[in-house]
Amino acid sequence: MESDATLWKAWREANDETARDRIVEQHLPLVHHVARTIRRRLRGDMTIDELVNAGCIGLLHAVDSFEPERGHAFSTHAVPRIRGAILDELRRADTAARTVRKRQRMIAIAERELAAEQDGRPDAQTTARRMDIDVETLFRWKAAARRTHHVSLDAPTQGEDGEGPTVGEMIEGSHGHEAEDRISRDEEVLAMRREFLRLGERERVVLMLYYYEELKLREIAEVLGITESRVSQIRTKALSTLKLRMRSLRESA
Repeated sequence: MESDATLWKAWREANDETARDRIVEQHLPLVHHVARTIRRRLRGDMTIDELVNAGCIGLLHAVDSFEPERGHAFSTHAVPRIRGAILDELRRADTAARTVRKRQRMIAIAERELAAEQDGRPDAQTTARRMDIDVETLFRWKAAARRTHHVSLDAPTQGEDGEGPTVGEMIEGSHGHEAEDRISRDEEVLAMRREFLRLGERERVVLMLYYYEELKLREIAEVLGITESRVSQIRTKALSTLKLRMRSLRESA
Protein backbone atom coordinates (compact mmCIF):
# COMPACT_ATOMS: atom_id res chain seq x y z
CA MET A 1 0.00 0.00 0.00
CA GLU A 2 1.34 3.37 -1.03
CA SER A 3 2.01 5.95 1.66
CA ASP A 4 0.14 9.24 1.81
CA ALA A 5 3.33 11.13 0.96
CA THR A 6 3.89 8.99 -2.15
CA LEU A 7 0.33 9.47 -3.34
CA TRP A 8 0.38 13.23 -2.79
CA LYS A 9 3.70 13.52 -4.61
CA ALA A 10 2.38 11.51 -7.56
CA TRP A 11 -0.73 13.69 -7.76
CA ARG A 12 0.83 17.10 -7.14
CA GLU A 13 4.02 16.63 -9.16
CA ALA A 14 3.06 14.13 -11.86
CA ASN A 15 -0.68 14.84 -12.11
CA ASP A 16 -1.31 11.12 -11.64
CA GLU A 17 -5.10 10.65 -11.75
CA THR A 18 -4.79 7.17 -10.25
CA ALA A 19 -3.04 8.63 -7.20
CA ARG A 20 -5.78 11.25 -6.92
CA ASP A 21 -8.43 8.54 -6.98
CA ARG A 22 -6.61 6.65 -4.23
CA ILE A 23 -6.43 9.77 -2.07
CA VAL A 24 -10.16 10.35 -2.52
CA GLU A 25 -10.93 6.72 -1.72
CA GLN A 26 -8.85 6.80 1.46
CA HIS A 27 -10.70 9.85 2.75
CA LEU A 28 -14.28 8.84 1.93
CA PRO A 29 -14.88 7.90 5.60
CA LEU A 30 -14.33 11.57 6.40
CA VAL A 31 -17.21 12.48 4.08
CA HIS A 32 -19.47 9.92 5.72
CA HIS A 33 -18.58 11.26 9.16
CA VAL A 34 -19.45 14.87 8.24
CA ALA A 35 -22.63 13.78 6.43
CA ARG A 36 -23.84 11.75 9.42
CA THR A 37 -23.14 14.65 11.78
CA ILE A 38 -25.19 17.05 9.66
CA ARG A 39 -27.94 14.50 9.03
CA ARG A 40 -28.50 13.92 12.75
CA ARG A 41 -29.13 17.63 13.25
CA LEU A 42 -31.33 18.20 10.22
CA ARG A 43 -34.21 15.81 10.84
CA GLY A 44 -35.22 16.52 7.27
CA ASP A 45 -36.03 14.45 4.21
CA MET A 46 -32.62 14.45 2.52
CA THR A 47 -31.03 11.00 2.73
CA ILE A 48 -27.55 10.26 3.98
CA ASP A 49 -26.57 9.13 0.47
CA GLU A 50 -27.57 12.51 -0.95
CA LEU A 51 -25.50 14.27 1.68
CA VAL A 52 -22.53 12.00 1.01
CA ASN A 53 -22.74 12.66 -2.73
CA ALA A 54 -22.66 16.40 -2.07
CA GLY A 55 -19.81 16.00 0.40
CA CYS A 56 -17.74 14.09 -2.17
CA ILE A 57 -17.71 17.21 -4.33
CA GLY A 58 -16.21 19.10 -1.40
CA LEU A 59 -13.65 16.32 -0.91
CA LEU A 60 -12.57 16.54 -4.56
CA HIS A 61 -12.13 20.30 -4.25
CA ALA A 62 -10.13 19.77 -1.07
CA VAL A 63 -7.82 17.28 -2.78
CA ASP A 64 -7.23 19.65 -5.67
CA SER A 65 -6.48 22.64 -3.44
CA PHE A 66 -4.47 20.94 -0.68
CA GLU A 67 -0.79 21.85 -0.34
CA PRO A 68 1.02 19.14 1.69
CA GLU A 69 4.18 21.22 1.94
CA ARG A 70 2.42 23.60 4.33
CA GLY A 71 2.50 20.88 6.96
CA HIS A 72 -1.22 20.89 7.80
CA ALA A 73 -3.30 17.75 8.22
CA PHE A 74 -5.47 17.03 5.20
CA SER A 75 -8.53 16.44 7.40
CA THR A 76 -8.24 19.97 8.79
CA HIS A 77 -8.25 21.31 5.23
CA ALA A 78 -10.98 18.99 3.96
CA VAL A 79 -13.69 19.04 6.63
CA PRO A 80 -14.78 22.70 6.12
CA ARG A 81 -14.97 22.12 2.36
CA ILE A 82 -16.95 18.91 2.74
CA ARG A 83 -19.36 20.59 5.15
CA GLY A 84 -19.64 23.62 2.88
CA ALA A 85 -20.46 21.47 -0.15
CA ILE A 86 -23.21 19.67 1.78
CA LEU A 87 -24.70 22.91 3.05
CA ASP A 88 -24.58 24.38 -0.46
CA GLU A 89 -26.58 21.40 -1.71
CA LEU A 90 -29.13 21.88 1.05
CA ARG A 91 -29.49 25.53 0.07
CA ARG A 92 -29.99 24.58 -3.58
CA ALA A 93 -32.67 22.14 -2.50
CA ASP A 94 -34.37 25.04 -0.73
CA THR A 95 -34.61 27.13 -3.92
CA ALA A 96 -37.98 25.66 -4.88
CA ALA A 97 -39.32 26.56 -1.43
CA ARG A 98 -38.63 30.23 -2.13
CA THR A 99 -41.29 30.19 -4.84
CA VAL A 100 -43.68 28.60 -2.38
CA ARG A 101 -42.97 31.29 0.20
CA LYS A 102 -43.53 34.03 -2.40
CA ARG A 103 -46.92 32.55 -3.25
CA GLN A 104 -47.77 32.31 0.44
CA ARG A 105 -47.03 36.01 0.82
CA MET A 106 -49.33 36.76 -2.13
CA ILE A 107 -52.11 34.73 -0.51
CA ALA A 108 -51.64 36.45 2.85
CA ILE A 109 -51.75 39.90 1.24
CA ALA A 110 -54.89 39.07 -0.75
CA GLU A 111 -56.64 37.63 2.30
CA ARG A 112 -55.61 40.60 4.44
CA GLU A 113 -56.95 43.09 1.90
CA LEU A 114 -60.21 41.18 1.47
CA ALA A 115 -60.65 40.81 5.23
CA ALA A 116 -60.36 44.59 5.61
CA GLU A 117 -62.83 45.19 2.78
CA GLN A 118 -65.39 42.61 3.88
CA ASP A 119 -64.90 42.92 7.64
CA GLY A 120 -64.31 39.19 7.85
CA ARG A 121 -62.08 36.41 6.56
CA PRO A 122 -62.70 35.78 2.83
CA ASP A 123 -63.57 32.36 1.44
CA ALA A 124 -61.36 30.51 -1.04
CA GLN A 125 -63.37 31.53 -4.11
CA THR A 126 -63.09 35.23 -3.27
CA THR A 127 -59.37 34.98 -2.55
CA ALA A 128 -58.74 33.09 -5.79
CA ARG A 129 -60.61 35.74 -7.82
CA ARG A 130 -58.58 38.52 -6.20
CA MET A 131 -55.35 36.71 -7.15
CA ASP A 132 -56.62 35.93 -10.67
CA ILE A 133 -56.15 32.18 -10.22
CA ASP A 134 -58.59 29.28 -9.91
CA VAL A 135 -59.57 27.74 -6.59
CA GLU A 136 -57.72 24.50 -7.36
CA THR A 137 -54.48 26.44 -7.82
CA LEU A 138 -55.07 28.33 -4.57
CA PHE A 139 -55.52 25.09 -2.63
CA ARG A 140 -52.42 23.61 -4.29
CA TRP A 141 -50.34 26.66 -3.32
CA LYS A 142 -51.63 26.50 0.25
CA ALA A 143 -50.87 22.79 0.52
CA ALA A 144 -47.31 23.39 -0.73
CA ALA A 145 -46.89 26.22 1.79
CA ARG A 146 -47.94 23.97 4.66
CA ARG A 147 -45.27 21.46 3.64
CA THR A 148 -42.42 23.96 3.25
CA HIS A 149 -42.98 26.79 5.75
CA HIS A 150 -39.66 28.43 6.72
CA VAL A 151 -38.86 31.31 9.00
CA SER A 152 -36.05 33.73 8.25
CA LEU A 153 -33.87 33.60 11.36
CA ASP A 154 -31.55 36.43 10.38
CA ALA A 155 -33.96 39.18 9.36
CA PRO A 156 -34.86 41.63 12.15
CA THR A 157 -38.37 41.29 13.47
CA GLN A 158 -40.93 44.05 13.25
CA GLY A 159 -42.55 44.22 16.63
CA GLU A 160 -45.20 46.53 17.98
CA ASP A 161 -42.55 49.12 18.88
CA GLY A 162 -40.49 48.94 15.71
CA GLU A 163 -37.52 46.82 14.69
CA GLY A 164 -36.62 44.09 17.15
CA PRO A 165 -34.17 41.18 17.45
CA THR A 166 -34.04 38.39 14.90
CA VAL A 167 -36.08 35.25 15.47
CA GLY A 168 -32.85 33.32 15.91
CA GLU A 169 -31.67 35.72 18.61
CA MET A 170 -34.97 35.42 20.44
CA ILE A 171 -34.80 31.63 20.46
CA GLU A 172 -31.08 31.19 21.10
CA GLY A 173 -31.31 32.71 24.55
CA SER A 174 -28.30 33.59 26.66
CA HIS A 175 -26.19 30.61 25.61
CA GLY A 176 -26.02 31.29 21.87
CA HIS A 177 -22.25 31.84 21.82
CA GLU A 178 -21.61 28.55 23.61
CA ALA A 179 -23.65 26.73 20.99
CA GLU A 180 -21.48 28.21 18.24
CA ASP A 181 -18.57 26.17 19.59
CA ARG A 182 -20.45 22.93 19.05
CA ILE A 183 -22.62 23.46 16.01
CA SER A 184 -22.09 25.84 13.11
CA ARG A 185 -24.49 28.69 12.46
CA ASP A 186 -25.53 27.21 9.10
CA GLU A 187 -26.32 23.85 10.66
CA GLU A 188 -28.27 25.50 13.48
CA VAL A 189 -30.39 27.51 11.03
CA LEU A 190 -31.20 24.33 9.11
CA ALA A 191 -32.07 22.52 12.34
CA MET A 192 -34.30 25.43 13.36
CA ARG A 193 -36.20 25.22 10.09
CA ARG A 194 -36.83 21.52 10.60
CA GLU A 195 -38.10 22.15 14.12
CA PHE A 196 -40.33 24.93 12.79
CA LEU A 197 -41.97 22.44 10.42
CA ARG A 198 -42.88 20.28 13.42
CA LEU A 199 -45.05 23.03 14.93
CA GLY A 200 -48.79 22.98 14.49
CA GLU A 201 -50.18 24.66 11.37
CA ARG A 202 -51.69 27.61 13.24
CA GLU A 203 -48.46 28.20 15.16
CA ARG A 204 -46.48 28.22 11.89
CA VAL A 205 -48.94 30.62 10.29
CA VAL A 206 -48.82 33.04 13.23
CA LEU A 207 -44.99 33.09 13.25
CA MET A 208 -44.89 33.53 9.48
CA LEU A 209 -47.35 36.43 9.52
CA TYR A 210 -45.67 38.12 12.49
CA TYR A 211 -41.99 37.73 11.63
CA TYR A 212 -42.03 37.20 7.87
CA GLU A 213 -45.04 39.24 6.74
CA GLU A 214 -44.45 41.76 9.57
CA LEU A 215 -48.13 41.96 10.52
CA LYS A 216 -49.15 43.31 13.90
CA LEU A 217 -50.98 41.06 16.33
CA ARG A 218 -54.22 42.89 15.61
CA GLU A 219 -53.84 42.32 11.87
CA ILE A 220 -53.08 38.64 12.35
CA ALA A 221 -56.17 38.32 14.53
CA GLU A 222 -58.26 39.81 11.73
CA VAL A 223 -56.76 37.48 9.11
CA LEU A 224 -57.27 34.35 11.22
CA GLY A 225 -60.61 35.36 12.66
CA ILE A 226 -59.50 35.04 16.31
CA THR A 227 -58.84 37.48 19.14
CA GLU A 228 -55.61 39.45 19.45
CA SER A 229 -54.91 37.88 22.85
CA ARG A 230 -55.25 34.42 21.32
CA VAL A 231 -52.71 35.34 18.63
CA SER A 232 -50.33 36.48 21.35
CA GLN A 233 -50.79 33.18 23.22
CA ILE A 234 -50.11 31.14 20.08
CA ARG A 235 -46.99 33.16 19.28
CA THR A 236 -45.62 32.85 22.82
CA LYS A 237 -46.26 29.10 22.94
CA ALA A 238 -44.62 28.53 19.52
CA LEU A 239 -41.48 30.46 20.48
CA SER A 240 -41.27 28.61 23.80
CA THR A 241 -41.57 25.26 22.02
CA LEU A 242 -38.83 26.16 19.54
CA LYS A 243 -36.58 27.41 22.33
CA LEU A 244 -36.94 24.14 24.27
CA ARG A 245 -36.32 22.01 21.19
CA MET A 246 -33.24 23.96 20.16
CA ARG A 247 -31.88 23.81 23.71
CA SER A 248 -32.28 20.02 23.60
CA LEU A 249 -30.43 19.85 20.27
CA ARG A 250 -27.56 21.95 21.60
CA GLU A 251 -27.23 19.86 24.74
CA SER A 252 -27.07 16.66 22.70
CA ALA A 253 -24.57 18.13 20.18
